[in-house]
Amino acid sequence: MIRKIIKIDEAKCNGCGACAAACHEGAIKIIDGKAKLTREDYCDGLGDCLPSCPKSAISFEEREAPAYDEAAVLAAKAKHTHRTGGCPGSALKTFIRDDDANSSAYAPSRLMQWPVQIKLLPVKAHFFEGAELLIAADCTAFTYGNMHEDFIKGHITLVGCPKLDDEDYSVKLGDIVRNNNIKSITVVRMEVPCCGGIEHAAKQAIINSGKSIPFKVVTISTRGDIL
Repeated sequence: MIRKIIKIDEAKCNGCGACAAACHEGAIKIIDGKAKLTREDYCDGLGDCLPSCPKSAISFEEREAPAYDEAAVLAAKAKHTHRTGGCPGSALKTFIRDDDANSSAYAPSRLMQWPVQIKLLPVKAHFFEGAELLIAADCTAFTYGNMHEDFIKGHITLVGCPKLDDEDYSVKLGDIVRNNNIKSITVVRMEVPCCGGIEHAAKQAIINSGKSIPFKVVTISTRGDIL
């Protein structure tokens, strides 16, 4: 049958695995460092993977392809609930954190999900529903000593660097806010001027989403103090 299906430009693909993580049907795998549509009958043609690609390597095309097999997708999900496909580093994970009373770690991690990099996160995930988002500049975790207890705890964490990443975060963040029930957004940034990009992206994301969401910004000095 002729139907709409995704097309992956392997020349543009950098193998980051974001599309595989965003594909809820498991139609995309990372093979030899490139994203590949391995199951055409798993692709529903809705394109959840498109906005997740930082290289714009995915598009739609209409061509001869097997029909979308929802029953097969559901059966595969039931069989492989512990796997998400694609790059292992971008496989979705949720962590249940108690008070870590039995932990041998002096300062236990408060991270609640994986991945954390903005470019690797899908635009829709179960852990986003009802979440309080922490959008943090990469350097804050290394500069502010109590990052986990004061900011990461109780939040879904997204990190990135607007100076080093060749990506407009406002687009991805806007899709995340629009497609999920986000309760609040906290931005933790450094005092350096370039870090204003992540604050601007978060603000623009809320505007792009058309929603009204509680929002605050915390700025960390290069010495590790809250300003």
